[in-house]
Amino acid sequence: MADATRIAEIYNHEVVNTVSTFDLVPRSLADQERWIEDRSGAFSAIVAEGPDGVLGFAALSRYKERAAYNTTVEDSVYVDRSAHGRGVGTLLLRRVCEIAEESGFHSVVARIEASGTASRALHAACGFELVGIERQVGRKFNRWLDVAVMQLVL
Repeated sequence: MADATRIAEIYNHEVVNTVSTFDLVPRSLADQERWIEDRSGAFSAIVAEGPDGVLGFAALSRYKERAAYNTTVEDSVYVDRSAHGRGVGTLLLRRVCEIAEESGFHSVVARIEASGTASRALHAACGFELVGIERQVGRKFNRWLDVAVMQLVL
């Protein structure tokens, strides 16, 4: 829980200023603490820290509710803007993929706003392949948004 405030700050910057998340309302500290509490085992949230504290975080989430999807997870990776380009995202994504494999999952899916070239490049560098584009499935900042679906088979 000690990292909840910093994780919320990183995430809420993206909520308010970017389309890297489709959330429209910033998380309260209580919401963020619940989010962390809900992550344990294979779905745990991990953080990358530097001398000044948390630089970013990543987590695995259930991909879909139906039982046949139980061998697939979805990743989330968020890095503080001041730490972009320093390898933090790569470190986090590689580690959550290792956790997924160690936990017996077969596939990791990333759903990335399609114009998110940095996130798409990060995932490609970690072995993910583009498997499709979902057209106009989100709406934020009065714009229709596409989602690039990328997948890593473990």
